[in-house]
Amino acid sequence: MSQRTRRVDELLREEIGALLAKELADPRIGFATITDVETSPDLRHAKVWVSVIGDPADRAETLRALQRSMGFVRHELGRRLRIRRIPELHVHEDDSAERGTRVLHVLQELEAGIDPEEISPVADTLPTPVRRLPKAGDAEDDGPAADDGQIDDEQTADDTAPKAEAAEESEP
Repeated sequence: MSQRTRRVDELLREEIGALLAKELADPRIGFATITDVETSPDLRHAKVWVSVIGDPADRAETLRALQRSMGFVRHELGRRLRIRRIPELHVHEDDSAERGTRVLHVLQELEAGIDPEEISPVADTLPTPVRRLPKAGDAEDDGPAADDGQIDDEQTADDTAPKAEAAEESEP
């Protein structure tokens, strides 16, 4: 693979990922991540590897919806990128995370002393994301605006106080 092809692959992966995150509003597309793009040497075709979280039916539906949207994605790539030819995009499921999880599961079973012949295959190794339910002690505001990811001054002072005390004790 030439350096140019690798650069085009990386550029396509980034741009398709950005389009997937911001421009595609198809409700059939679930939790999907573009993991890799492999472009043919003549830049006419590209395999788009997608990792999808969910049960097998949801994954199949997401892949079908993504394949149907590749015409739009290709058109948008033509507007955004300054390359002579935008390749025809073919969507493929990337199950490397699932296979990795399966290998870890088998290793854990072997560590526990179970014979590999007795280990049954895992049907769905990736968790299906669910909305977090409110719990006791949560803020009164409901919705995503309640937790803005900011650290309060009180939290910062509480977190740094033991470190400052430990630093003072260690000084002679």
